Amino acid sequence: MLIVDAHLDLSYNALNGRDVLRPAVEQPANEDGIATVGLPDLKAGGVGLVCATIFCSPATPTQPGYRSPDEAHAQAIRHLNWYQAQSDADVFRFARSRSELDQAGEGQTAILLLEGADPIRTPDEAALFFETGVRIVGLAWKGTRYAGGTGAPGPLTAAGREIVGAFDRLGIIHDLSHLAEKSFWQLLDLSGGPVIASHSNCRAFAPTDRQLSDEMIRAIVRRGGVIGINFFDKFLLSPEEYGSRRARLSDVVRHIRHICDLAGDPDHVGIGTDMDGGLGRDQLPEEIRTSADLPRVADALGAAGFPDKSIVAIMGGNWMRFFRSALPDA
Repeated sequence: MLIVDAHLDLSYNALNGRDVLRPAVEQPANEDGIATVGLPDLKAGGVGLVCATIFCSPATPTQPGYRSPDEAHAQAIRHLNWYQAQSDADVFRFARSRSELDQAGEGQTAILLLEGADPIRTPDEAALFFETGVRIVGLAWKGTRYAGGTGAPGPLTAAGREIVGAFDRLGIIHDLSHLAEKSFWQLLDLSGGPVIASHSNCRAFAPTDRQLSDEMIRAIVRRGGVIGINFFDKFLLSPEEYGSRRARLSDVVRHIRHICDLAGDPDHVGIGTDMDGGLGRDQLPEEIRTSADLPRVADALGAAGFPDKSIVAIMGGNWMRFFRSALPDA
């Protein structure tokens, strides 16, 4: 069974001092907590494909840690250079096309995902990021100059609408995970391109703007997209539960089942753990210590009554089907 994790912040952690090429147990704890992701852990867990992010703080003056577009661009280039060095060392293979996706499972394969579009300074520059291998972009993290985002309600800006067109011309996949609701619906109206939510959960259980409402989930399903379940306990639990107990894999299954019920099938949900996104082990479901434990999700799905075919789809098959359709031919 091939497992796909649609959201990991590998370069962010590497450039902030974690040796993600080593097992998590060999990486010292830091301000984010106890490490949970290393390349050997992914291999041990049967994770054959990841969406590896390029994350830069928002270039918006109202956000802490403000970076100008030029500063965000320079930061993104550092991330791209780190990924390229891993490719040159044959640590990663990059899936930029459908044919390259066929290598998933043979070592470590990654699709590059830009989380927050601020490093792209102009619509014309989108082609540079595409040429360097970026195949998925989320316009926002929090609010950006392109779109409203988490904790920052708002529509697409004029620049945002323009860059959406540039992405569509290139065939870049839209990641809706952090978009503010108004921006979410405007992007779907404006773009006919492929869409995903790489690491978002159900607002029905975790009622914040960071999660997807039932209507948003149905809209992604109608567009043929896939939603990756985030493993952060705050995003898995209700406000009443959060802080009073640890999350468990049964909570992950609860979100998966809700999406399946809304979709009417198991074909539009997968995992996008984000389990290295500023999190430590204590903020994950208690059965998960590192990425090597991700097969336990399949066990939890089986215990909850999901048939084998659905489990294979949820653990990776749905993402593989989506990317076989959405990535360019060559």
